[in-house]
Amino acid sequence: MKGPDLVVVSRFKSVTDAQVAKGILDESGIESMIRSDNAGGMYPALAEAELLVRTDDLENAGAALNRRHHRSR
Repeated sequence: MKGPDLVVVSRFKSVTDAQVAKGILDESGIESMIRSDNAGGMYPALAEAELLVRTDDLENAGAALNRRHHRSR
């Protein structure tokens, strides 16, 4: 997945949280990728993560994540 049409659908406190959300999008058929900078692995606990999707998928991705969030309450 590459291209200039990627946008942040959500930000997470850890890469693990972002991976869970990526799984939700995968189940919904929405391609996504995680972007994070943890200084080359030196500081994994400090790494925040962004979940990116194509601009065209932004609305559906947000809806999929919101549905999952509301079900887990």
